[in-house]
Amino acid sequence: MADTLERTSPLQPWAARFANLTNSVAIVEDPFVTMVDLRVDPSGPGARAAAEVLGVELPTAASTFAKNGETTVIWQGPDEWLVTGTPLAGPELEARLREAVAAHGGAAVDVSGQRTTLRLSGVHSRDVLAKGCALDLHPSAFRDGTAAETTLGQAGVILLAVNGSGDDYRIVVRSSFARYLADWLLDAAEEYAS
Repeated sequence: MADTLERTSPLQPWAARFANLTNSVAIVEDPFVTMVDLRVDPSGPGARAAAEVLGVELPTAASTFAKNGETTVIWQGPDEWLVTGTPLAGPELEARLREAVAAHGGAAVDVSGQRTTLRLSGVHSRDVLAKGCALDLHPSAFRDGTAAETTLGQAGVILLAVNGSGDDYRIVVRSSFARYLADWLLDAAEEYAS
């Protein structure tokens, strides 16, 4: 019988430490999120074809994301998006998007194994982020629908404002930096643990 590898998330060992936090700051890993990098001309027929596959228009404004159900499309550049969290597995979403955009000079690549996702929520979540992020995270500036590539601690991340109240964020981090970031977040949240 052949040995098989069990799929594990980069932060599986941190789950118990995350669970020990109070509700004023909560950290939860959302592992194995489908992620596909999409490149296509935003004003051409390929963008319309991709939007049909995804069920949501591609955002064209910098530092934004669009969402429909489980699918989130994050603006990464003038002709690049990161599609996350769809009900489709990475290879299937990649194939569907590639079929939709290839004839229009576009490309789609499954990058699901490249990153993991953390959810940071609670009344002190913005305070935790402010310890290591130079962005203005006040809800009037970093509101629902805002996404930014930034540095948190010393890790490059994509930060999304999940709602407009400044107490719920999604953090997309490369798997190779996930453990560093988990430790950094736990340390930054320590003063709010009581």
